[in-house]
Parts: sequence; structure tokens; C-alpha cells
Amino acid sequence: MNLIRISAALAQFFLLILPATAAIAASPLLELPIRCVPGLDCFIQNYFDHDPGVGYYDYNCGKLSYNGHHGTDFRLRDLTAMRKKVIVVAAAPGVVAGVRDGEPDQNVRLRGKNNLNGKEAGNGVRIDHGDGWATQYSHLLLRSVAVRKGQRVKAGEPLGMVGLSGNTEFPHLDFSISRDGKPVDPFSLEPTACGTSSKSLWSLAALTALRYHPSGLLISGFAATPPEREIAESGGYDAQIISGDSESIVFWAELFGLQKDDRLTLELYGPGKQRISNSRTLLPGDKAVWFAYSGKRSKGLWPKGRYSALIRLERAGRVVLEEQRGTEVR
Repeated sequence: MNLIRISAALAQFFLLILPATAAIAASPLLELPIRCVPGLDCFIQNYFDHDPGVGYYDYNCGKLSYNGHHGTDFRLRDLTAMRKKVIVVAAAPGVVAGVRDGEPDQNVRLRGKNNLNGKEAGNGVRIDHGDGWATQYSHLLLRSVAVRKGQRVKAGEPLGMVGLSGNTEFPHLDFSISRDGKPVDPFSLEPTACGTSSKSLWSLAALTALRYHPSGLLISGFAATPPEREIAESGGYDAQIISGDSESIVFWAELFGLQKDDRLTLELYGPGKQRISNSRTLLPGDKAVWFAYSGKRSKGLWPKGRYSALIRLERAGRVVLEEQRGTEVR
């Protein structure tokens, strides 16, 4: 009993002489909340909005956010990736404060926001980390929640899987953290002006993995007819076989984080590297997601062989993305 009293007294003493250190120690150290490779098979499409007004900007002064967004959106490439069941895990140890399951995985454009009935977060898990800190994991896959209220979890323990439930148009994990009910950006602990930095809550390993990507290529492929975005996102062109008598040959791509005046080029080449189509677009404004394609209708049979495509994104005269893709015509 005396030891307990002495320990308590020492704790109070150190709190008095080291308030800043104690405050930092009280904050949770966050690990990745999702089992994927950021920048390869998942992407942060939206960060915490740091603009207090009607505009928006992320912690890096970029445009990967939207007005009033207080989470971090880890997006999967498409529904095909979601069907492979990507696991969501606890970012830090704590106690499960609440769960919800039973919401369908359905694009909100089809379901309608009026039918969400206040369940915009869809299926989810909330964890209490103590000292007022809490994390929430939203838009989980139907019937994937693997924990119960009151359960103690460790960092890295599975909570569920990435889904399409609630108010969302694409499969992703909306990860958010708060202190005493107030939203906090895990990339920048204190509110800062654009161009400044603050303490991150991520571990060094997590922060290294979460290197900032202002733009990126989500999905791309080939089709025998003019492609539709919804079909592409659902994996409808994944098994597309291009035959010599196809109506068309089209290369399509979906990107994130495009900015006003970006130049997007799509080029399609046939066997022998002859160019058969070319598309150049000057972006009219900032676009969270942009779907584009370039192709050509057939004037007869397509020559058999290897067809390739080039996608290039230029910003302020600098190439920020350039990738090639290929397919066979049989």
C-alpha cells in the first residue's frame, strides 16, 4: 500500500515538472490500420481538411481532401480488390467502445443518401485508447466485424475488412482519431497553417510507409467497346479478351488527385509500335477522381500481336506520373 502511495506521489511529481513530456506520452502511437501496401495496392485519397473555411487542403498543403473531412481515407483500387478481403486492424491497443455491422456494401449513388438512416459510417468499430483518445474505423465490409464491445485489443489485431458500406462511392477505410471528442489529424497533431508541420501520431515505420502521393493511378485496362466507369470499378473489364474482330480497342484509366491545368495524355500503340490513338486533356479543375480513355474503332480485323498503352500526367511542365500497359490481340 505504501509503495502504491509513493508511486502515485512520484507520478504527480513528474507530471508537475514534465507536463509536455507527459502529454506526448499519453497520446497513442499509431501503426497502419490496414493490411495493404500504401502506394501499391491501397492509396490515401483524402486526408484531414486543415482549412477552417469553406475551402480545403491537407497537411501537406495539397488538395487531397474535401471541405470538413476529418478522417484519412485508405482507398482500395476497385471492387475486385475489395472482394479479396483486405483486413482492417487496430492502430493502437485499447478497448472496443462500439461496433456496428449489418449495413450493405452498396455504392451510395445507387442506395441513396436518404436511405442511410443516420448510418453514414456504415459498418464500423470504435476503440477507446484512454486519456480521451479514440479511433474509429468506418465503411467496413458487411458481416466482417470481428470484435465485440468491451473487448480489449492489441495493435495489429483484426477488426474487420474494407468494405463499401455507408456514405461512400468506393471501397475504402475511413480512419479517424479524436481527443476528448475533437477530431485530430494523425499526420499533424496540432492545427497548423499551410506550409508548416507538427508532431505526427504515426510510428516511424507507419509514417515511412505513408509517404505522401499527391496523385496516382488507381486502375487501368483495355476494352473492346467504349468503357464505362462503373463497370471498370466493379472489375467488369478484368477478364477482357481482345479478339481480332472486336468493335474497338480502347485503353482506359482511372486516376486520383488531379489538379487544375494538369495535362493528361493517353496513347495506344499496335504491333510494330505504330500509334493508333492519342488523347490529350487539359484538366478544367481539381478532380478527386478522373476516368479517361482513348481508342479506335475497327475498319476490319485488328492485326494480331502485342498492343501497348502509355499514360502520362504532367503538372506545371513536369511529369508526375508515367506508366505503360499492354495486352494481346488474338
